[in-house]
Amino acid sequence: MKVGEQLREMWRQARRGRQAGDGGESRRVELEAGAEAERKTLALPAILSPVQFPGKHLPKPTPMNLRRFAETPVVRRAINVIKDRIAAMDWQIRVRRGVRPEEVAFAARKLQALRRALEEPNPADSFRTLVEQAIEDALTGGFGAIEMEPTGDPERPAMLWPVDGASIRVNAGWDGDEDTPRYAQAVPGQLESGAVELLDRQLMYIRMNPRSFTPFGLGPLEVAFETVNQFLSANRFAGKLAANSVAQYALWLNEATPAQHDRLIRWWQDEIEGTGRVPLISTEQKPEVLRFAQGTDADLRLAWQEFLIRMVANAFGLPPLMLGLEADVNQSTASEMADEAFRGAISPLAMLVAGHITRDLFAKCIGWREFEFVFNELSARDEQTELQVQVQLLQAGVLTIDEVRAMRGLAPLGQEKQPLAASS
Repeated sequence: MKVGEQLREMWRQARRGRQAGDGGESRRVELEAGAEAERKTLALPAILSPVQFPGKHLPKPTPMNLRRFAETPVVRRAINVIKDRIAAMDWQIRVRRGVRPEEVAFAARKLQALRRALEEPNPADSFRTLVEQAIEDALTGGFGAIEMEPTGDPERPAMLWPVDGASIRVNAGWDGDEDTPRYAQAVPGQLESGAVELLDRQLMYIRMNPRSFTPFGLGPLEVAFETVNQFLSANRFAGKLAANSVAQYALWLNEATPAQHDRLIRWWQDEIEGTGRVPLISTEQKPEVLRFAQGTDADLRLAWQEFLIRMVANAFGLPPLMLGLEADVNQSTASEMADEAFRGAISPLAMLVAGHITRDLFAKCIGWREFEFVFNELSARDEQTELQVQVQLLQAGVLTIDEVRAMRGLAPLGQEKQPLAASS
């Protein structure tokens, strides 16, 4: 039996054992309703040997160091600034623009079903934990992935699972046919014949910086790979230097014999080094101290480390202020930099995620193309600014009250019991 099939069979047996122990009627009803949705991909594919085999499904050539670099303080800060802001945004599901709400059958019921599918994507995750994992992989390697499986239940039409994007291989010869596998998940060391093939409607694959010459995206951490590597080396050297692990000076004794030289070394190591005593040296000529560095903070290469932090910020589209560089920053410039971070790094990725949910989940997986997913906080960085803009547009007659209510995830006046949008 193939390795992937063995692991999935073990997972199914463990799941059946847990279900048998529950015994709750409501639990059984929920499982029966979602019986048609079964996960195909493996949850932790990176536990086996990292061996790859060539074939039609191309693996993403991403160094394993990217995962380690994502855990360093500077990179972790850059990822969290973007990821946490998007995951904490208010969102809603609404009738797509260009579609008349009265022409959509069971609109309110479908909106509630889509909202439940996102708020409860699977028994272990919420919307926030699900989208955080996808954004983390997208920022790290440009491969955020979520598996989508329809359930056949009108109350929850689909179930979603986060997937390790590094294990996803792309079919370079995919011709656009919806019945032809476009992706495949292969655990490290697994042959292509044992990979789990996935259709286009079964996997949401978030590519950052898509390009025409490769089916893979380009994550910000990939761009900053060499910069982060240099920063870690400089930071490690500075740490050793500050801890006196690296000697930056030497003693020079003129016209000393080898025996005197060895005796001085042993005396220094045995009696002086690490004791705090004042050394007394009696020689015909005064020994000279040779310094290899200036003995100041310039030896720590702090300016070089600051430059590397700025380069990491540039790779993520963030101002250096967001990564802790607060030099030459005042109240006015800090506000402008925060707006720049929102418009340049947070808003584009949030719109990319929203577009994938609308196109891949609603349209391809479930088949409800008349709905769309939107984040409510993309039009303005803060609530006060958004409120002022909406009030001015209302006073000028550009927007109606119902249009403003729709922007804020509220139902039109007089239809509060049957909302046209399901907000989070």
